[in-house]
Amino acid sequence: MICGLSTARLARAFFTAEPAMLQRITRAKRKIAAAGVAFEVPGRAAWPERLEAVLATLEVAYAQAYEDAALADRDVAPFAGEVLRLSGLLAELMPDEPEVLGLAALVRFAEGRRPARLDVTGAAVPPEAQDATLWRSDLIAGATRLLDRAAGFGRSGPRQILAAVHGAHCARRETGRTDWATIAALYDVLARIRPHPAVAVNRAVAWGEAYGAEAGLALLGAVTGLDAWLPYQAARAHLCARAARAPEAARAWTVALALDPPPAERLYLERRLRELA
Repeated sequence: MICGLSTARLARAFFTAEPAMLQRITRAKRKIAAAGVAFEVPGRAAWPERLEAVLATLEVAYAQAYEDAALADRDVAPFAGEVLRLSGLLAELMPDEPEVLGLAALVRFAEGRRPARLDVTGAAVPPEAQDATLWRSDLIAGATRLLDRAAGFGRSGPRQILAAVHGAHCARRETGRTDWATIAALYDVLARIRPHPAVAVNRAVAWGEAYGAEAGLALLGAVTGLDAWLPYQAARAHLCARAARAPEAARAWTVALALDPPPAERLYLERRLRELA
């Protein structure tokens, strides 16, 4: 909310209904007011207890920008550069916190690929189809150094694992192939230590790429309650298309298009639907 996200967008980000999110925000405001918490920069002694909230806020904010390949939404477009800056600042202030380093690495791996996320028509391009020569080597190299430093502490966490997933995608620039088996294994670990609907969907896609579309669909079939989440429908459509389930794929693409995707993602979805036809 401090970042400027609307209640509706916050509800989508937290996979909850808008009235429930509004209630959570109202309760939080009342709690802060009753406790007399001052709006000020906390002293260093308070950093450890507040760190997780800060990391979670930056992670959610960046996810909103990452979902929009063209950064067409003015409400979230600034988050990409701002979280890049703030995650780097946190890494300087707290260089011994591996999850801080992991978040900074994650954002740099992802932003390093942004120049290749649109094709000449303005349509979104999935990671495995991007032109790796367009990626920013400076950001990717910086992310690798940060993730290596984080690994040296021997305290793995969810943001480090997510950064490793992005790093595995970026490794295609050197190897010429996407190591989907490694990505699937990373999501297996992430699903255990931080169960989340988005993790479950991404894990299903990775399994579908590594072990076959039917394997991915089997995992996706265990995910419930996400019919109105665009990435779920897009993942289902993609896996169904790969499994030669054309009618099911077409239905999922159509549902995804009805969920108001950003402009670049809409162009991509429309193209996939046309190709299927």
